[in-house]
Amino acid sequence: MKEKIVGLKELRQNIDKYAEAVKNGQEYIVMKRSTPLFKLSLPESEDNWETVIDFTNFKKGGVELESVLKKI
Repeated sequence: MKEKIVGLKELRQNIDKYAEAVKNGQEYIVMKRSTPLFKLSLPESEDNWETVIDFTNFKKGGVELESVLKKI
């Protein structure tokens, strides 16, 4: 699919619509005042992500960020 252009304000106001489109493979260049800010697209591959630690193993629903930061 070819990249489409979307304004930052439009993206903010309709984020669910654009998130669904990206999920389906559409890519967007997000612009602000005629300047490209970033590209919105799917990650290249799920294989690039590595689980370092799964906090749901410690507590159902995960662990609060603040409690993790206090321990480090």
